Amino acid sequence: MEVKTASFEKVNTQTTTKVSGAEAVIKCLLEEGVDTIYGYPGGAIMPVYDELYKYQDKLHHVLTRHEQGATHAAQGYARVTGKVGVAVATSGPGATNLVTGIADAQIDSTPMVCITGQVGSHLLGSDAFQETDIVGISTPITKWNYQVTKAEEIPEIIAKAFYIARSGRPGPVLVDITKDAQFASIDFSYKKCSGIRSYNPYPEVNLAQVQKAAEAINNAKKPLIVWGQGVILGGAEDLFKQVVEKSGVPAAWTILGLSALPTAHPLNVGMVGMHGNYGPNMLTNECDVLIAIGMRFDDRVTGNLEHYAKQAKVIHFEIDPAEINKNVHADIPVLGNVKETLKTLLELLKPNKHESWHQEFKDMYRTEYEKVIKGNMDVTKANLGMGEVIQEINNFSNGDAVIVSDVGQHQMAACRYSKFNSTRSNVTSGGLGTMGFALPAAIGAKMGVPQREVVAVIGDGGYQMTIQELGTIFQTKVPVKIVVLNNGFLGMVRQWQQLFFDKRYASTEMVNPDFVTIAKGYHIKANQVTERSQLKDAVKEMMESKEAYFLEVKVEQEENVFPMIPTGASVSEILLE
Repeated sequence: MEVKTASFEKVNTQTTTKVSGAEAVIKCLLEEGVDTIYGYPGGAIMPVYDELYKYQDKLHHVLTRHEQGATHAAQGYARVTGKVGVAVATSGPGATNLVTGIADAQIDSTPMVCITGQVGSHLLGSDAFQETDIVGISTPITKWNYQVTKAEEIPEIIAKAFYIARSGRPGPVLVDITKDAQFASIDFSYKKCSGIRSYNPYPEVNLAQVQKAAEAINNAKKPLIVWGQGVILGGAEDLFKQVVEKSGVPAAWTILGLSALPTAHPLNVGMVGMHGNYGPNMLTNECDVLIAIGMRFDDRVTGNLEHYAKQAKVIHFEIDPAEINKNVHADIPVLGNVKETLKTLLELLKPNKHESWHQEFKDMYRTEYEKVIKGNMDVTKANLGMGEVIQEINNFSNGDAVIVSDVGQHQMAACRYSKFNSTRSNVTSGGLGTMGFALPAAIGAKMGVPQREVVAVIGDGGYQMTIQELGTIFQTKVPVKIVVLNNGFLGMVRQWQQLFFDKRYASTEMVNPDFVTIAKGYHIKANQVTERSQLKDAVKEMMESKEAYFLEVKVEQEENVFPMIPTGASVSEILLE
């Protein structure tokens, strides 16, 4: 993204102070209200860490065990707080280890600023030790990035970085700072960025389009709302709830939209997508008006686009113009922050109930319950199911916990069966599908909302991708709860192999270590559940613990996650078994 000029607002009146570029970085973070950063030191970023030593009472640095862990922890912190997460790394491999987390933040619209050290400016392009063009590498996966080669650039560039990361559709920004720029001295003063000429993060709302949307909704016989994370990112949860209740329109969610509306709300009809609920998926192809709010029509939501909601008039509330008509044609596009557009829409809506239409969702839920949910919760079957474990967590959390899930079968079980009363309670990797996300993200989430219970739900495969972050938990004493659903397989891949590759389980069976012993090696309380009779007491002990706790639950090895829309199929071709 090209950035030409910016306007700034003075944060506070202060005398100019002579500082090093490295100290300027720390002072900039403090001016932006940052209290926690995640990172890993190294040669090219050492001047910043040296200055950080002097500010330990003002800025909490969390030493992760891998730079990828730093980005995921920053994401978890950002997702539950709405603030910008910050990750710091050195040059070369330190910087490249951030790439997965940056890409994850980009596709899931998570505000994050990554600061990397770089070799001295006189060495750029010489293949110096630990030199990597991280600006070039990260260009496709950042909202903006910039390489600082002069110390005097630091305040302005970091101000821009935070403004770009948090404004409009949020995303990750990377600032790469050469070592000589960190050592050089500048006269420090700081002004927050409040606008950039070539960057318009908030499209002007077209009142006529909102009026068209309201008219279509008021006249609809079978309207359906599908909402995404944009409702949460826009801080529009209360307005959204009012829109749903006044219009009487059944509302379904994408996995990143989950928790914007309480799961127990009578108009919340469940999840759409590949492993979503039967009713909202099937009835997507029967609704007459489809109202998409803060979602981007991801392929996991739509299935085969040739057969997606072709009968419906599509209304798309969206902040990013690039998402309009990208995958699904919008008959009525409504650009703008949903907090603004929904406020206008609410005034124009007529009260309605759509009772007979709601009954169709209820009927389909009964079908799904009999064919899928009842079996998932069947306490007479031989082995524990994933849904049973999630339900037991619900029993003790009362819907008030933050659930951080990794990627795979357990993720779908957690999203389908977790109960939430409040927003920003579901943290998972959506668009990139990053295995290894949950453990470090849970660390960041718990630090962001220490007053809330944070439970990481992870598969045995993804857990081992970032298992070293148990060291971060041990060192920081952050009381996160970790539940590993161990089925001895890369479960989601195994499910596909069973259904579509004649049970050829190629390279998906896991030979796992003793997870409990590993946790205890990090001085983390740990327990294992192998029988259903042990589950309730084990979850109770975990949830009541005031310290970090690890719980391994041995679950059915060949349990599949249904419903399921096969790749390339229509949403109405959803499989129940």
